[in-house]
Amino acid sequence: MCSNVAIPRPGRAPASQKTIPGPTEATFTSTFGTLLPPAQFLDTANGKAAYYEILPISPPASGNRALDKVLFIHGVQTPAIGMLPLARALHKSFPHAHFALVDLWGHGLSDTPILPHDPSIFHSLIDALLDQLRWPSAHLVGFSFGGALAIGYTISRSSKVRSYTLVAPAGLIPSSSLTSDDLAKLRGDDDAVAKKWAFEWLEGGELVVPENWKERVAKGEVVAKAVKEWEIREHPGHMASVAAIVRDGGIFDADAEFVEAVKGQVPGLAIIGALDSVCSKEYLERVGFGDIVVVPEIGHEVVRERVPEVAGSICEFWSKLGDSSD
Repeated sequence: MCSNVAIPRPGRAPASQKTIPGPTEATFTSTFGTLLPPAQFLDTANGKAAYYEILPISPPASGNRALDKVLFIHGVQTPAIGMLPLARALHKSFPHAHFALVDLWGHGLSDTPILPHDPSIFHSLIDALLDQLRWPSAHLVGFSFGGALAIGYTISRSSKVRSYTLVAPAGLIPSSSLTSDDLAKLRGDDDAVAKKWAFEWLEGGELVVPENWKERVAKGEVVAKAVKEWEIREHPGHMASVAAIVRDGGIFDADAEFVEAVKGQVPGLAIIGALDSVCSKEYLERVGFGDIVVVPEIGHEVVRERVPEVAGSICEFWSKLGDSSD
């Protein structure tokens, strides 16, 4: 683990080292098995990124032709595998669709570019992936930080987005909710302090992996905390990417972007847990969001802990989109 890796701030001079390579697929599968489809790799100017495809298994029904291409965008820390339970559930209802999941920079098997981790570096990754897949447009499903990315991508490239679904999206957290001391730790010049603060803030303290995680993984379960621990241990650029995303990736104070997306022509849905501290119904209503589903008695982990409810709401939303095609 290269805990001394530092990501430059936006506007700062680039580092001499360009990229920290991600781990190998064999390292990941030896720990978590082959729940994901085989990894495919995308070479970009910023590094190599991993993605995974769930291919169509039946022809489309006449009323479902709009749902042909769907991209799942994960949040901070847990990579593409964290979106797999939801993707699998949705594919059962839309077996004609072509799904893709991507490991964002610094996550899973993807490299860590030693470049500012502002939204643009992730938007360009999505551009490159859609080009690789030869998708002129797609439906986006973004969780947490992935939701903030979906919003930014939609307002900057609306012709490429057929619809967007936000599950517990980041982006609306007011930075004013942090103390001045917290902001100083996150945005100061001490990278080690920023990393420590970011990880503890995301976890609400120390990362604690369940003792029975191996048994749960053997049964086909995605144990997010175990995946996070693996990334910290095996991905030399992961901690730097996480801190840089929290600092510069747009998870705070992005109200204006949400307002612009809501005013646009691309249909959107938001699904949140009633107990989530990252995003609330009040936050979404504040920016004019109308189509909001609140899942009771659950917090930010709604994307994996309440898959049937989340998938059901997305299916209902998608089924109302009509039968237009690219």
